[in-house]
Amino acid sequence: MYTLLTGPAFYIALGVCIIGMIVRFYQYFNGLSWQLDRVAYKEYPAMGFKGAVRSIYKWLIPYGTYGWRAQPVMAAAFFGFHVGAILLPLFLIGHNVFLKEKLGFSLFFNLSTPVADWLTWIAVISLLFLLLRRLVLPEVRIMTDRKDWGILLISIAPFITGMLARYQVGDYSFWLTAHILTGEIVLLAIPFTKLSHVFLFFASRAQLGMDFGIKRGGLKGSKMAW
Repeated sequence: MYTLLTGPAFYIALGVCIIGMIVRFYQYFNGLSWQLDRVAYKEYPAMGFKGAVRSIYKWLIPYGTYGWRAQPVMAAAFFGFHVGAILLPLFLIGHNVFLKEKLGFSLFFNLSTPVADWLTWIAVISLLFLLLRRLVLPEVRIMTDRKDWGILLISIAPFITGMLARYQVGDYSFWLTAHILTGEIVLLAIPFTKLSHVFLFFASRAQLGMDFGIKRGGLKGSKMAW
């Protein structure tokens, strides 16, 4: 099982994720209205670019928008999870060794073990809080369906299995195999579920930023109050 997961299954999962997201990007931008969106963007590329950059970086900064500041606890949990979800897969030393072995390259930076442990705990606690929020708050619970619960469980599974392997709880080889399997399930799910926001976040935020930077007051000097 380990050989299968670290060999053909890994390449298939990675290929599906990359090709799937290329298709999703194409579908997103191809779906823009020519009359409403692309004409304006073509005429005012500088204003559009400025609005896109502003939209992206404002939402990437904790409490950089009114929306984040209006829900400070939720924002803290959101960033607590997403920081770990981005940094750990990319910069954990074990993952970099795996990339070097399978793809022939590794990233230039590795997280130290204490930092990786802290990020993992913060990510798990943050996601558990987000799960609890969906259970407790009726305005969020009513908008949550089975697919949302499935995505949340898929998202937390690599962290839980990774922690159990890291602390060698029970059978280490079992939890390591489970960690690899759940990680590949995430890769497979990204193009087909709401997890696609991992990449489409930049497309949607850029498009909204261009929209407000050109058509909705941007040409008059007003800025969207993110």
